[in-house]
Amino acid sequence: MDALRFYGIRDIRFEEAPEPIIETDSEVKIKVKAVGICGSDIHRYALLGPYVPGTVWGHEFSGEVVAVGKNVTKVKVGQKVTACPALYCGKCDSCKKAKFAQCENLGVIGQHHQGAFAEYIVMEEENVVPVPENVSYDAAAMVEPSCVVAHGYYKVNLDPGDTVAVVGCGTIGLLAIQWAKIFGASKVIAIDIDDAKLELAKKLGADETINSRNKEPFEEVHKVNGGKGVDVAVESAGTPITSAQTFSLADKGGRVLFVGIPYGDVMVKRLYFEKIVRNELKVYGSWNAISAPFPGKEWTSTVHFIANGQLKMDPLITHRFPLSKGVEALEMTAERKVSFGKIMLHPEDK
Repeated sequence: MDALRFYGIRDIRFEEAPEPIIETDSEVKIKVKAVGICGSDIHRYALLGPYVPGTVWGHEFSGEVVAVGKNVTKVKVGQKVTACPALYCGKCDSCKKAKFAQCENLGVIGQHHQGAFAEYIVMEEENVVPVPENVSYDAAAMVEPSCVVAHGYYKVNLDPGDTVAVVGCGTIGLLAIQWAKIFGASKVIAIDIDDAKLELAKKLGADETINSRNKEPFEEVHKVNGGKGVDVAVESAGTPITSAQTFSLADKGGRVLFVGIPYGDVMVKRLYFEKIVRNELKVYGSWNAISAPFPGKEWTSTVHFIANGQLKMDPLITHRFPLSKGVEALEMTAERKVSFGKIMLHPEDK
């Protein structure tokens, strides 16, 4: 089958790979219809390299069931699905407590197991999530990043009427804006340094937008929020600077949620750090997109809100390529010569 295999930093190749087969009674074989490039994929491609050279990569996908093991009951052949890419060990202390996101050996497809940048993939039944027919394959491939945001909001107990600031309006930030509205936020403030992203944030539900280039974000937040901080500040840009600044955005007794991944040391100025103490903040780290019962309510909730139209995925997708152009797509992200959001690859397109 055709696949993208990851060999080294900025070395991914479109080539033949063995087609996976069902080996146990609980497995499901899926024909991949759409697979997205994750922000973490971009960093690993450009900076870190693969876990195992030559592995088929990719983890955000959707497809059609083409075969099932004899004990599979959740899905049937011909059904539209997505799948949770997380692989937990089931043996560590965290797994025994059903805290799967904290699994000591947590993995994801594309690391040591075949990923979804391919024509076919085989997954365990418990990882497979049915998707209604009215949801497009592209939107279904966006379920996993949406679950990342939902997982964080469930942790902070976002309440109706809360005010929310979202720092960074990439894919995760734009999903965080939409989820905040679904949870009942009374005001959502979007913060970025890109006016085009802020314009999209406004269209997707942000009540206020702030371009924070050469400005102190907390001062701007206070201007648009009645002279105070927000109830929940969400860091979704994943940069060292914004990771430090986000502490300053929450009001007294507020909550700070980190869903971005800063690939660098975070040096926190006193101006920002003292807010944790003086404002008695609650700080939450959020990792992955899974809970119990696995894969978690994040998945059923996301599918529900995509199906009813409250989560809009299509505006987040800026580029679509056939899988054969995946090398060019990833190189485009490494060069960063063009602005891009979610990039979707389609194995069936030639």
